[in-house]
Amino acid sequence: MIDKNTKPKGTGFLNVVKSATSAAFGIQSQTNRQRDFENGKPIHFIIAGIVITLFFLLGVGLFVKIMLATS
Repeated sequence: MIDKNTKPKGTGFLNVVKSATSAAFGIQSQTNRQRDFENGKPIHFIIAGIVITLFFLLGVGLFVKIMLATS
């Protein structure tokens, strides 16, 4: 039987990605931040932050490369 008073274990993949992306742009809500600190594992957020940073840097690099090629 499911007890409604128990806290969920972990935050889930999509919530980790949304939280890391929101934090990267500085728009993380206090409610989500509190949920992450109470239920999340730090390694998940560290990995998500590294991956999001790499995607951002690759995107900027690709944008610059395209702009230089078309100028």
